[in-house]
Amino acid sequence: MQDKAGSFPEDASEGRIDIPADGWVERWAPAWSRAYLRLGRFDRPIGTWLLLIPCWWGQALATAETQGGWPDPLLMALFVVGSLAMRAAGCTVNDLADRDIDRKVARTRTRPLASGALSVRQGLAFMAAMCAIGLAVLLSLNPYCWALGAGVVGLIVLYPFMKRITYWPQFVLGVTFNWGVLVGYAAVAGELQASALILYAAGIAWTLGYDTIYAHQDKEDDLKVGVKSSALALGGNTRPALYAFYALTLAGIGLAGWQAGLSWVFWAGLGLAAAQLAWQAARVDIDDPADCLAKFKSNRDFGLIVLAALAAGQVMA
Repeated sequence: MQDKAGSFPEDASEGRIDIPADGWVERWAPAWSRAYLRLGRFDRPIGTWLLLIPCWWGQALATAETQGGWPDPLLMALFVVGSLAMRAAGCTVNDLADRDIDRKVARTRTRPLASGALSVRQGLAFMAAMCAIGLAVLLSLNPYCWALGAGVVGLIVLYPFMKRITYWPQFVLGVTFNWGVLVGYAAVAGELQASALILYAAGIAWTLGYDTIYAHQDKEDDLKVGVKSSALALGGNTRPALYAFYALTLAGIGLAGWQAGLSWVFWAGLGLAAAQLAWQAARVDIDDPADCLAKFKSNRDFGLIVLAALAAGQVMA
């Protein structure tokens, strides 16, 4: 269990704790801030990457269709700030809803709210601060984006409870996490075109794949505490399901790129991205939590390859 200063015992959870004991937070951050930084997952950036990359995808696609040239770096930077803040807010919502469950799961039992390092009131205050930062970023965009931003709030609140209701909370996560495709596209184009919706659907299929891999880390604990996941639903059929999810992902990205009239550079990049997904699906060991985490984290590389393909496909003919 964490103490009030935000430190935690060396032997907690037999190596499965998802809070690194020797990360930058423990080494460099002031003691008072450590629990907040861990609550917002600032010590584990993969979730921020997976929230940010769809924003950049939408921005790059809209730039290709409406303006030409490379995506605006200032807008890309705004999405970085917004993704950091909203991922932290979303994690806080999740941990507030799941704090009793997290105490029973080996990987999550030292999270700040589950362990008592932070109180519910402190968690709510932190969430409010992160939402204020996210709102400031949203208000710097156009009014169409404001409406889209308002539309995702309910999904952020709903997601943590879906694992109690359905074996497919990963679908709701995909709908939520890839909302950035729509915001990123609208921030450039001021509207949504069919290509943006296709790319959004591709992102949902992508999330179904990578978060099913992630969920296999916790399947034994999930069974014990009575929560659901696609990992439990699929079981031994996970590998063929991954191939199907990832095929839909690639088909959607390809269709969006075709509609945008992207050049051969895009298709070459998409081929490289396809190889990365095929490697994940073929090589993941669903009974090895460490391998599941490594394959899950590799999706940052996939997302950046696709981003490069979308951006370069209309400026490098």
